Amino acid sequence: MKFTDLPFNDVLQDALSCMGFETATPVQEEAIPLIIDGHDIIASAQTGTGKTAAFILPVLHKLTQEKSKGGVNTLVLCPTRELAIQIEQEIQAFAYFAGISSIAIYGGDSGNNWEQEKKSLTVGADIVVATPGRLIAHLNMGYVEFSNVKHLILDEADRMLDIGFFDDIIGIIKQLPDERQSMLFSATMPPKIEQLSKKILKNPKRIKIAVSKVAEGVLQAAYLVHNNQKVALVRELLKDKQDEYESVIIFCATKQQVSEVVRELRQMKMSVQGISSNLEQREREEVLLKFKAKNIRILVATDVISRGIDIKDIQLIVNFNVPADAEDYVHRVGRTARAKTTGVALTFINPDDMYRFQKIEKLIDKEIIKLQPPGEIGDGPEWNPNAKPEKKRWKKKK
Repeated sequence: MKFTDLPFNDVLQDALSCMGFETATPVQEEAIPLIIDGHDIIASAQTGTGKTAAFILPVLHKLTQEKSKGGVNTLVLCPTRELAIQIEQEIQAFAYFAGISSIAIYGGDSGNNWEQEKKSLTVGADIVVATPGRLIAHLNMGYVEFSNVKHLILDEADRMLDIGFFDDIIGIIKQLPDERQSMLFSATMPPKIEQLSKKILKNPKRIKIAVSKVAEGVLQAAYLVHNNQKVALVRELLKDKQDEYESVIIFCATKQQVSEVVRELRQMKMSVQGISSNLEQREREEVLLKFKAKNIRILVATDVISRGIDIKDIQLIVNFNVPADAEDYVHRVGRTARAKTTGVALTFINPDDMYRFQKIEKLIDKEIIKLQPPGEIGDGPEWNPNAKPEKKRWKKKK
């Protein structure tokens, strides 16, 4: 479907034409007419499907059609500072021709933006994009004016719940008018999302966009390893590969693993930086900017950046652990082989993760080649996805 076929007003159509937007993505094609018609929606759509435009464009259409009553018209909640900035930048690009105001509200800036945020929450920006924690801090001060909110949008809802924002989200929603249009976007639909949707949505229309297959340009492989072999395998894979892999992301399950991998690679004099919850928001942003600018070659990260961050030209993705959710594998691997380029995605599989990795193969409809680690590291386990996970035995402290 062409954007010219969608029921946008002339102001928005002119903006889309000037920006070179021609063909709508599937989630845009399904969501935009429903949102314009005033329906609540719950949409399953992953990063990279154009979902930000899917919810922002119809809201901008409505804002340019209606007379403003003052105050905040639209509230967008998202899990991280990085995503809030990214969404607000996209809003600014679309709203440039329409005279719509917006602001991103997030923590981690040492309070430098607090007064500007306060002004926007009282006098009213048309669209506010916020992380729940920062917005709760403003709400607790008693001056936030949400009486004219017409649209509530939750983006990356599953990630917000993973981080622990359920109670904050419910607390924020209690401050909004009952008569509003609500939209929930989530890459996955676990039971908690269904629970949340029942609390905030009224007779929602459902949209499910199939998870994209991994790009053809990605060479996928997996190594069968024991946990104590993983760090040595990282060293072996990256040594003498400076020219071949100029930009690398290693995803780890825990911040302790991030610290261990970073320490080992620095001992090899590699350009590496870790990013996890140990860093303040400002520090995380600085690391990402350096990585994007190629000032850092290797980024070792927890899953905090696997969604919602557009980092191009990644040659190698390493999953230090098998992702907990099969769809997360697609999100992570999707960081490489963008725009018809090529890339490599490697996953380390220990015996307990074999069944989980088999679920990934079923999701992407592809059997991924499984390799033993190099001889000097020692033999890894044999592939047996039907084996029961080993029970962990804890030694009592003396």
